[in-house]
Amino acid sequence: MDIYTLFFLAIAVVIFFRLRSVLGKRTGNERPPFDPYTAREQVRDDADTGGDKVVTLPTARARMQDQMDPDEQIGGVVKPGSAVETALKSLLSADPTFNAREFVDGARLAYEMIVTAFASGDKSALRPLLDQDVYAGFEAAIDERNAAGETVDFTFIGLDKSDITEAELAGSIAQITMRFKSQLISVTKDSDGRVIDGDPSEVTEMTDIWTFARDTSQSDPNWKLVATEAT
Repeated sequence: MDIYTLFFLAIAVVIFFRLRSVLGKRTGNERPPFDPYTAREQVRDDADTGGDKVVTLPTARARMQDQMDPDEQIGGVVKPGSAVETALKSLLSADPTFNAREFVDGARLAYEMIVTAFASGDKSALRPLLDQDVYAGFEAAIDERNAAGETVDFTFIGLDKSDITEAELAGSIAQITMRFKSQLISVTKDSDGRVIDGDPSEVTEMTDIWTFARDTSQSDPNWKLVATEAT
């Protein structure tokens, strides 16, 4: 090694130790890097004497809904000036985040999930979507079908129409009734595979009137099916 190589090597060693003294070294106890994109729903009030007070910030959705006009939250879903519109506006007083269009979209999805789960006998899928009494009725029908060895071949074609027909706020309990018009193919077979109800080549048109409810005083935003009627 010549004199120049030794010179530059000595400079590199000095720089390394200076950087080490300034930046320190990892000990395994470093704080994680700050992530500006991490959602934060709570802030701690360090000035509070108790030191444990936590203030929950409103979500972006809640802040947006607070600024929306009630007509925007229910407009285009029911007839203006109707009794249903008036009832939905009263519901907004109990749940300012309610949005009629989003409710209808969710109810349509729930309808398909429920009729499909019932046909396949999927109780675990039904339980979180149904009120206790309605679930008991669905469960009994599924158990009776299973005991008889019957099976259902089911195809959901789609929803032709879905409308809010009634709305009510009784205390903190909100109820919304919808009329669904759907198309499906449903065939029930016995234990030997013989068709005992339905036609595999025939599309059936169904009209169902379902009522959904939720307790607006609770933090759970989910609605449950509390009543069914077929016409």
